[in-house]
Amino acid sequence: MKIKMLLAAAAAVMLTAAAAPDTAQAAPEKAKLTLGVGGKPLLYYLPLTIAEQKGYFKAEGLDVEINDFGGGAKSLQALVGGSVDAVTGAYEHTIRMQEKGQDIRAVIELGRFPGIVLAVKKEHQGKVKTAADLKGMKIGVTAPGSSTNFFVNYLIAKAGGNYKDSAFIGVGAGAGAVAAMQKGEIDAISNLDPVISKLEMDKNVFILADSRTEAGTKAIFGGSNPAAVLYLKNEFIEKNPQTTQALVNAFHKALVWLATAKPEDVAATVPEAYYLGDKPLYIAAVKNSMETYSRTGVISADGMKSAFNMLAQFDEALAKSNVDLNKTFVDKFVKAVKK
Repeated sequence: MKIKMLLAAAAAVMLTAAAAPDTAQAAPEKAKLTLGVGGKPLLYYLPLTIAEQKGYFKAEGLDVEINDFGGGAKSLQALVGGSVDAVTGAYEHTIRMQEKGQDIRAVIELGRFPGIVLAVKKEHQGKVKTAADLKGMKIGVTAPGSSTNFFVNYLIAKAGGNYKDSAFIGVGAGAGAVAAMQKGEIDAISNLDPVISKLEMDKNVFILADSRTEAGTKAIFGGSNPAAVLYLKNEFIEKNPQTTQALVNAFHKALVWLATAKPEDVAATVPEAYYLGDKPLYIAAVKNSMETYSRTGVISADGMKSAFNMLAQFDEALAKSNVDLNKTFVDKFVKAVKK
């Protein structure tokens, strides 16, 4: 009798083991890690906040500490310096780093359109008709060397001007950016929502270039232009493939959620501090930006070329380089999610 009971118990254990998922192999090599971002409240980085607030990182076995550096260039510096393990930042940074011999690669696209807007103080409306007319003016960007800075550089070069003839001032990505324009500290601003929607609602600015929609992005770049991504050092990716996969899984869940979410759902999910003191404004800003988020998580070859061409427009060294764009994005992790 005892033998039968022991056999039955052993069989039950074996069945339970067979039914349970094999999580040992898929466990993250580095469960606790630090992620850098340059302006977390910006809608540009909304997938990060959704992944955090919805518990998607924890569901993947990750303990993620998020450091907000106020500008994309600063978060990139933190990755290069080794103080963070990963960054949600602009795809262009991977191209510039490859040109500099730094093997940094994106692993999932978060934004398919930049969502960046160049707005000019209302009093300059008759004077500034193209970005080249910003010569001699002070232009606010999230941080010098960030994607908002690249955006203006490209527009000025495209219009026949020289970006070196303007002064770029880091104003951050929140209330400080709004205040800089309101106080007259800057003449123009390259920023994102909800900052831009706030300035528009207060009628402080007029829009010179808008990449929040597919039509606007095509008018500026002639095609698609990848924006926010998750990027890491390739050394980290190769050493920690399961950790990288877990990160991609979490961000992919955020993109899937955003694909069907209403602006009100987003507002109910993010911290109230993101509202800039005006919840209806934030909801309107989300509505303006919902088209920007990636639908697949994959950067197309055309998108890579578009991003390179944008940078090459004002960066002669990059234009003459032989950057292998295939090394700027690793698609196997996103493809593994879809399976």
